[in-house]
Amino acid sequence: MDLQLSKPLQSFFTQSLLSWYEPERRPLPWKHINNPYFIWLSEIILQQTRVEQGRAYYQRFVEHFPTVEKLAAANQDEVFKLWEGLGYYSRARNLHSSAKMIIDDFNGHFPTTYKGLLSLKGVGPYTASAIASFAYGLPHAVVDGNVYRVLSRFLNSSLPIDSMKGKKTFNLLAQQLLPSAYPAVYNQAIMDLGATICTPKKADCDQCPLLQYCGAYAAQTIDDLPVKAKKNKKKTRYFHYLLIEQKEFFLFTKGNKKIFGRGFISFL
Repeated sequence: MDLQLSKPLQSFFTQSLLSWYEPERRPLPWKHINNPYFIWLSEIILQQTRVEQGRAYYQRFVEHFPTVEKLAAANQDEVFKLWEGLGYYSRARNLHSSAKMIIDDFNGHFPTTYKGLLSLKGVGPYTASAIASFAYGLPHAVVDGNVYRVLSRFLNSSLPIDSMKGKKTFNLLAQQLLPSAYPAVYNQAIMDLGATICTPKKADCDQCPLLQYCGAYAAQTIDDLPVKAKKNKKKTRYFHYLLIEQKEFFLFTKGNKKIFGRGFISFL
């Protein structure tokens, strides 16, 4: 299934988003800044983390490590301590490793190209696009869950967003819709639309700037889209641990990576 929009529809989509967007609609501390270090911090923290939870961690990291030099010079245990509660500790490990890489391999300067950003540990196409557009104004479209949802509904497409073809098709479409003169504003606008209007459940279609030509709204398939081909299989895992308590104190130790996996914290 090839997804295409006519030139008039492409123009409608892009211009409608730019006209609709208001920074104050969804205020966040990492929006509308061009500091690549802070943008990178926010993007890594928000991987697999809700915005509401990530905000406090972002502010905590900025306060403790206001520069990439401070983060690189920190002990890994300091980084892990600030990360406690976020889970997926590989993100914290990659964050620290990449900070050192920026100091050692990039002379303390953040990579200024998409390719350079991709060389950092934990940075994939989405994160690289976000940093490139928000920090440097480079024309790279971001494609996250919000963007997939907006695009699949606008085109009323049942193409699975998690399939190889779906990822390739939607990424290509997102890039075609991106206005090269306003990549940062457009990227923020489409993500905000997905987060506040075109939500997974109970989409507020009456407030959507794309309503006039939205295919899913016309076909009444909003709740059926986007489509995913894969369903995550639930696995039951069991762990044994000892909890040693002495009055108000608890004894903690790092878990064995071979047994518990990376970043697992056990009680002994």
